[in-house]
Parts: sequence; C-alpha cells; structure tokens
Amino acid sequence: MQRFILAIVAVLVLGIYPISPAQAADPQPQVAKEFTVYPIGYVRKAEGRTTIVLDKKYQPALLGVDKLENILVFWWFDRNDTPEKRSILQVHPGGNPKNPIRGVFATHSPVRPNLIAITRCKVLSVKENVIEIESIDAFADTAVLDIKN
Repeated sequence: MQRFILAIVAVLVLGIYPISPAQAADPQPQVAKEFTVYPIGYVRKAEGRTTIVLDKKYQPALLGVDKLENILVFWWFDRNDTPEKRSILQVHPGGNPKNPIRGVFATHSPVRPNLIAITRCKVLSVKENVIEIESIDAFADTAVLDIKN
C-alpha cells in the first residue's frame, strides 16, 4: 500500500493540554504550526460493497468494532485539495444559490481550510483488517485518517 503524508496547517488552538501559569498569561500559546497525518487505510468500493481496508498493523485496533452499530470515519477530501478551494470560506449550502450564504464551518461543504471529512457509517461486518460499511460519501481509494465510536 502506497504511503503518503498529508500535511495539515493548524488553524485551531487545541485547549486540551495542561499549561503552566506563565503559559496561561501568554495570549499566543505555543502550538505546532504543522501536523503530519498518515492514513490508516482506504475506502474501497467494488461489486456493490463498500469497505474500509486498514493497514494490517492497525487490525488489533478493530477489537470490538464488530459490536458497534455505527462508527465515525474521518477521511481526507483529497480530490478537493487546491489552495484556491482551501481559501473559500463562505458557500451556498449544497451548492444551491437559493440557500443563503454561510461560513464553511456551519456547513458540510467539501471546500474548507483543512480537508478533514467525517461520515457516520453503519457497520455491517468486520473481518480481519476490513470493515464492511453500508455507505460513505467518499470516493473509492480515499484515505481514511481515523475511526471513532
């Protein structure tokens, strides 16, 4: 499986780390400016089936997923990754000009500063490193970044 690196420029300040009093007084917290994310697997679509095929090394992390009804799949809008599209901050929801314009953070728009997508997927089965799901709004061969309950 081909590995590739997805560099994500951070635009959010994650206030989840313990900080010292000196850091609390600093209005500009010292956070990473760039993150590297590695795909854990890929979306596959064939013969009417939709699956997420994980790298074999992540198979132990699937323990218990077969007992879940749904999972949240975090994936990368890879076919939408251009500087122009990342700079669009307001859209008509659904691409319909009849819908009032909104900020991308208030929509499901695929154009956004960081191209992280989330889809709730119904789990049909889990076999080895493959999760069969009912559907996902990602293209075949899209990189999967994470899975959560």
